[in-house]
Amino acid sequence: MSIPERGWLFNPTNGLAKKRHFPLLKEDSVIFRESNHSTWLNRILGSSGWMELPLVCVVLSGCTVDGMLKDAAMATASGADLVEVRLDRLWVKEVFPEPTEEASEDSKPRRNERREPEYVPQPLDSVDLSDVLDSFKQGLELPVIITCRSESQGGYFPGTEEERLDVLREGIKSGPSWVDLEFEIEEKARKKLADLASGKTKVICSQHSSERPPPAAEIVSEVEEMSKLGEMVKICHATGGTEGSLRLFEAAWELKESGIKNSIMGMGSGGDWPRIHAPLLHQHMVYSTMQVGWHLAYKGKINKSDLSTAWKLLGYTD
Repeated sequence: MSIPERGWLFNPTNGLAKKRHFPLLKEDSVIFRESNHSTWLNRILGSSGWMELPLVCVVLSGCTVDGMLKDAAMATASGADLVEVRLDRLWVKEVFPEPTEEASEDSKPRRNERREPEYVPQPLDSVDLSDVLDSFKQGLELPVIITCRSESQGGYFPGTEEERLDVLREGIKSGPSWVDLEFEIEEKARKKLADLASGKTKVICSQHSSERPPPAAEIVSEVEEMSKLGEMVKICHATGGTEGSLRLFEAAWELKESGIKNSIMGMGSGGDWPRIHAPLLHQHMVYSTMQVGWHLAYKGKINKSDLSTAWKLLGYTD
């Protein structure tokens, strides 16, 4: 499959990304960096100067096409490998709380507090999907993951499940590199979407849960089952505390030699542990953000720049 120099399937080894000196071994494969000396982790793993790195995907912020394109430009400059377009976010309006004129010392926000915006649902016909997809095809340089998250999976799409599947169907037709299809999608509907994607768009089989993670063995079993339905498995649970975070990390550790391409993470404190240690865990992809602030750690998220810094400090990269 040919990849245009600019556009929907832009090769990250071209353009700005060339400055990273990461040779791409094959399309959408993990990236290897050659170093002049072995890091401590290379020595532990018995390698000799090669460090395996996951793909880094930046989830685009914003609830408008323009907002997402601006975020994508920053992601490209940061050295991200691909971006995720959350189409469902286009059906909400981001409303930030009004600042209060007066506030006592006791009521002033503390350092780690952040006023979250309210997401106001918009009518289904408020989005021209064809124009939206054309704008993304013209404006995005990096490979793209198309996602349209249902409310049951933490998303914002206001329509029925059939209408959401129609959005995914049109998204696949636009030719992205990846499409995210939730594990909960009805079997026949999933097969139709997977058949449509076959040969041009890779499928991520995902599961997002607001419940605390089950024991690591159950997570591993889920990943093994889900791996039959896509080229990569994505698992995201609300951590619910340290124990939940450790379960996710343990599951990722158990899967690191499985050969299953996976991305495991958590929502909440400690949910970023598998992201930070993704090279050690042989994760295929890490989801990041261009957002900044202390609030990210409490959500289990991590900024792209902070992720790169963490990998250097831990010896995962030079």
